[in-house]
Amino acid sequence: MTGTLYVVATPIGNLGDLSPRARETLAGAELVAAEDTRRTGALLAACGLRRPLVSLHEHNEAARVEALLGRLREGAAVALVSDAGTPLVSDPGYRLVRAARGAGIPVVAVPGPSAVTAALSVAGLPTDRFCFEGFLPARRQARRARIEALRAEPRTVVLFESAHRITDTLADLAEILGGGREAAHARELTKRHEEVRLAPLEVLAEEAAARPERRLGEHVLVIAGAAGEAREEAELRRVLAVLLEELPPAQAARLAARLTGRPRPEAYAIAQALAARRG
Repeated sequence: MTGTLYVVATPIGNLGDLSPRARETLAGAELVAAEDTRRTGALLAACGLRRPLVSLHEHNEAARVEALLGRLREGAAVALVSDAGTPLVSDPGYRLVRAARGAGIPVVAVPGPSAVTAALSVAGLPTDRFCFEGFLPARRQARRARIEALRAEPRTVVLFESAHRITDTLADLAEILGGGREAAHARELTKRHEEVRLAPLEVLAEEAAARPERRLGEHVLVIAGAAGEAREEAELRRVLAVLLEELPPAQAARLAARLTGRPRPEAYAIAQALAARRG
């Protein structure tokens, strides 16, 4: 008889958020695959539990999968956890779950805390349709390119960011998406210093730059989707980016205006800015 892989959500900050079912699953697991065995060991100890642990993180997951599948085929109950929140949501575990599914091994969700849904629930922005982008690239050029691709996204956008990049990321978001775009900056969710601020991006960027305490901890950004005008401008920018590969700004702007129906002065101003950025 094959075992079962349990995907267990753990607290993102407040130990009281660990569900009774999650605690029971961890207590009954013959092996716990953890992103960081020290952190999960501390969680288990706080619950009065001692279970065998094995590390499973982004650097060793591919190598660990076969051994874990072997334990599951032998009938073991294996619990998969991340450092905080729900595994696989911007955390390791995809390769293991995919392999278990492919091997016909039952995979069971033990749902619970998630920074994504926690931030959405308190942001004050539409939640009927949203997309999750995880962490943006660390390098500025790649980060700005990703943000540019989100300019016309009509759904609410959820991002994670680290303490040492939050200021630069907010500044880039305000510049590219527009300083008036509404967003929520959630910091240290469920923890003692939890803070959620809903404001235009330019205000959030200014606050992060001016107040060092706003940069501390773990960050989730929830950003309003693009309105119709923003989507039209994004389409104009996309067309101009292609045309500028072959044409000077004036010709590219004239053709882009005809193709998109946007005013020619607007197209020319954007074309000049894009051309200057390319050098």
